[in-house]
Amino acid sequence: MQNPKLNGISKRLFDVAIAATALAMLAPLLAICWLLVRTTMGSPVVFKGERLGFKGKRFMLYKLRTMTNETGPNGQLLPDEKRLTRLGAWMRRLSIDELPGLINVLKGDMSIVGPRPFTSLYADRYTPAQFRRHNVKPGITGWSQINGRNTLSWEDKFEHDLWYIDHWSFMLDLKIIVLTGYKVISMKDVNHENHATAPEFLGTLQK
Repeated sequence: MQNPKLNGISKRLFDVAIAATALAMLAPLLAICWLLVRTTMGSPVVFKGERLGFKGKRFMLYKLRTMTNETGPNGQLLPDEKRLTRLGAWMRRLSIDELPGLINVLKGDMSIVGPRPFTSLYADRYTPAQFRRHNVKPGITGWSQINGRNTLSWEDKFEHDLWYIDHWSFMLDLKIIVLTGYKVISMKDVNHENHATAPEFLGTLQK
């Protein structure tokens, strides 16, 4: 019989060990990418975006910046596909832009494996069933990432997220980590069709 409290402590220790090791090993790569972003796009190098975490708590997610801040005549940001740089697209294909999220793991905002955190702008767009994805900490990678990543529909993403919550085990987390490595190397499922990034979630009942 599983002990939820013990499982939570064990998962936290696992997260800290993996995040600290990964940051130490990838520090040279992060330094090079930091310099490239700083040179090609200027400051800030790190993008900070508000996300919903465990139980709907808001936190600031860290990512390497992949897009410019170009605006149109109306002062609004241009579409993602027009602001995404060549360097940014390359970092997204290899998920290098996600590496600063390991700091979020060390802070306790996230886990290595869990549902990907979405912007807090979607907070009131979930159904009660969909919001259940926040019953665990969001992850750097997750079941959705190895089963279609950004090519999935929003409904499929939620289905995968809830399946993960209902079937969680350490062996499942290890499987996801291994398969994530394969996805990153193969650079599969990076973009949704006809979108440079994931399309906006408008809510299940909205079109």
